[in-house]
Amino acid sequence: MSEAASTRTPVALLPSLAPLLHEWLPRQRWFAGKGHPLTGFSLVSATELLPLEKPGPGLLHLLVRVQQPGLPAASSQDCYQLLLGVRETLPPHLAPALIGHVTEGPLTGRTVYEGLHDPRLAELILERLRTPGALGPLRFDRLDHAPVIPGGLAARPLEAEQSNSSLVYGDAYILKLFRRIHPGPNPDLELPLALARAGCRRVPAPVAWYEATVPEPFTLGVLQPFLQGSQDGWLLALDSLAGGRAFTDEARALGRVTAEVHTALAAALPTVMLRGPQTEHLAASMAERLDAAAQAVPTLVPYVPRLRAAFEAVASLGRRGRTWRAQRVHGDLHLGQTLHLGHTPDPGQAQHPGQTSGPGRTPHPSQAPHSGRAPRGTDSSEAAEGHWSVIDFEGEPARPLTERRRPQPPVRDVAGMLRSFDYAARTHRPWNPAWAEHCRTAYCEGYAEVSDADPRTEPELLRAYETDKAVYEVVYEARHRPDWLPVPMAAIERLAALP
Repeated sequence: MSEAASTRTPVALLPSLAPLLHEWLPRQRWFAGKGHPLTGFSLVSATELLPLEKPGPGLLHLLVRVQQPGLPAASSQDCYQLLLGVRETLPPHLAPALIGHVTEGPLTGRTVYEGLHDPRLAELILERLRTPGALGPLRFDRLDHAPVIPGGLAARPLEAEQSNSSLVYGDAYILKLFRRIHPGPNPDLELPLALARAGCRRVPAPVAWYEATVPEPFTLGVLQPFLQGSQDGWLLALDSLAGGRAFTDEARALGRVTAEVHTALAAALPTVMLRGPQTEHLAASMAERLDAAAQAVPTLVPYVPRLRAAFEAVASLGRRGRTWRAQRVHGDLHLGQTLHLGHTPDPGQAQHPGQTSGPGRTPHPSQAPHSGRAPRGTDSSEAAEGHWSVIDFEGEPARPLTERRRPQPPVRDVAGMLRSFDYAARTHRPWNPAWAEHCRTAYCEGYAEVSDADPRTEPELLRAYETDKAVYEVVYEARHRPDWLPVPMAAIERLAALP
């Protein structure tokens, strides 16, 4: 990405904003460099989405690279997308959005604030998406033959986010804006777009999106339909546990849905074969993460030899000629990444693509709460019927984009969902391990009904991916929620005891 800014604003703009951004950016939930010194900024691009004329409001779109020398090289110059409102005076209802008052440069005397909290400015973004075309370094685009996006939809921000930001327009659309951006297509646009063009109805189709083009395209935001009253799988699972009901029908349905999505992705995008060298690299990467985790969380140390054996078993199979098919996958699949409707939607009906919350807000490190909570008392078999969707294909935001876009064995997604069942069961007191085991069995059976391949027939690979996920969970819980550490540690004990 070039450091030369494509801008319609004076060169002095960023230096005048830098003191304000220095204080404001580290406080944002989506800022990845918390706890490390921020030493400077460089401007990648600046675009006036709404002219910065007095008295305002104006809307300034910035791509800003931050310098944080204490971080690993890949993260020491992260690039962030900012949408700044500019006014002479900030009205009282926007006071919580205040970033600061500019004291020098081209915006001297003006007030700068988080533009997404200003309904007028948020609605302007939708207007840009309604009309495809370029504006400076930004390009707005729409899905071919998509219905016309209506104007005049009231905007509201969703607060339950961490790595991104989202705006809901009326009850019709939701716009996910990526904050920490990377060159190249974001999987949360790339994969749903490929699935939509392939006719897969299990994933909400992108309606419109916008990208930057300096010097190569990279995704900034994706507009998708919004499903009013949807229920996510995580909350349905918790309701099942609270009501003492089985969740096997839902788990089996989710297994079928996962297999449908995997089958469609394999047909729409290239697949590869993992042979000996690739398999050894995969196992070595898992072992490296285990070693790093054991250094960070000494509780893991006694289990390392047995856990490492799970990874070595996969490498050994590769050396003996075993191959696995790899394809594009979800990359961060769990119950909170699924949505349920009580009926099958019409093709033109809005669907809710969801949002990703801060990990501390829900029991699983990657669970995502949803606005449409399942009503308590819903019969399990009734809840399993209807339409399930899979959402949020961004993958694990902490991992590099190139890694998230790499073909992987489909069993990785299966392992993520199996771990999610375990987390849900652990929220219940007393712990209900049989509930989780029944869900695991039903999910794998449902997957096999569609794919003709039961994930349990690849026990070495499934165990390796479950172990890798549990190791990640241990590190997360130790750092952020020590009281929850027994949840993944129970999985570590189980996995280490397997023959």
